Amino acid sequence: GRTINRQGEAVEMVTRGRHDPCVGIRAVPIAEAMMAIVLMDHLLRQRAQNGDVVSDVPRW
Repeated sequence: GRTINRQGEAVEMVTRGRHDPCVGIRAVPIAEAMMAIVLMDHLLRQRAQNGDVVSDVPRW
């Protein structure tokens, strides 16, 4: 592919390694990981803000 360097000159860029052309194959594991991070973040925030609150709601 073509790109430019820091001086603004056109240069040819060569990529090496494993590069998947489609993220669709990895979309489900990525979405699951993101959801797990968000849920854990909310749980930890709730515990940090309300750790000393006594509730009558039974814990399952």
